[in-house]
Amino acid sequence: MDRSKKIIVSTDASGARDAAREGMLVMIVDVIDMSTTLESALDAGAYAVLGCSPDHTTAPVEVAPEQVGREACRLARECGGGIILVAEPRIGTDEERLARCQKVVRAIEKEKGVIEAVVPNIGAETPKLLEMKNRVVVAVTDTGGVAYDAAFQINPRVITGTIARTYKQKGMEPALTAVRRALSMIQESDRGIALIAASRNSLEDILAAQFIANLLIQEKG
Repeated sequence: MDRSKKIIVSTDASGARDAAREGMLVMIVDVIDMSTTLESALDAGAYAVLGCSPDHTTAPVEVAPEQVGREACRLARECGGGIILVAEPRIGTDEERLARCQKVVRAIEKEKGVIEAVVPNIGAETPKLLEMKNRVVVAVTDTGGVAYDAAFQINPRVITGTIARTYKQKGMEPALTAVRRALSMIQESDRGIALIAASRNSLEDILAAQFIANLLIQEKG
């Protein structure tokens, strides 16, 4: 990576928004569980993963789940697969989860996309619930999803990363995967990479974001 590129760590949806405004590649780190769930989906062969806000959020940022829904449909058409929604509450019914996702659901339906299932946001175990290969997986969650959405509205160059055990990775593997993803995605036009801990109240997110940032700094030399 070009040594002139910045590597920063920030928190919350507002930090994600601000990093996107600065023209940075944004990585959302929500260890329990959004980014771990999406990493596990990629382990299981998902074509692409996205995040978005539920219908209601108290975060002081602008979000637009509909825009993420349209992107999910574009990607689904590209791969010829369906869309899987990951939502909350973790313990509850599909109807309860869908009730919090109506904005993205309506956008997908308007674009003639196919929602194959809605599943709980439970990290490494999520791919055991259904087939995810060649699907587009959208995490509609209160912290990681909102942070992803806030950045995506400004600059769609948003990715995810985790340090937790995933569906197929353990030990250092998830963190190294996050580093490789960031290095492979960064472009000349990006001012740097922003590691965004999804919540400042989540110590695991903050420590994970710092850990991945340190690995990136080592790579940068």
